[in-house]
Amino acid sequence: MEVDFQPEDSSSFREGIELGGVKDMRSEADAVVSDVLFAVNEMYVSQSLDSALDVAYINVQTRETNRYCLELTEAGLRVVGYAFDEVNEDLSTQYHETIYSLLDTLSPGYREAFGNALLQRLERLQQTGH
Repeated sequence: MEVDFQPEDSSSFREGIELGGVKDMRSEADAVVSDVLFAVNEMYVSQSLDSALDVAYINVQTRETNRYCLELTEAGLRVVGYAFDEVNEDLSTQYHETIYSLLDTLSPGYREAFGNALLQRLERLQQTGH
């Protein structure tokens, strides 16, 4: 199941912060973290690895307690290490267009948390009549 939807508020998803025609990946990484923090054990933008306008690194621990270092670029997100703040240049992992798609492939616990959040949101909408 590939998920490209944020259950709480799809208007919070940002296409990036534009600075002279270039996305600021550090700001985008912050937005990525805030969008899915509810569905993982731990997630934050790396302070140890150098981020730039064109690349940022995100550390994530899934609900299964697996740790990953993710790279965020214009091409998307991909796993670059299997520990926090680890970049393995020899890894050639698939790019994902969204954090939802990437976490969906890595973590059954993410899928469950995401599904539960979506169900709760739908129930609230049904109760309010919207």
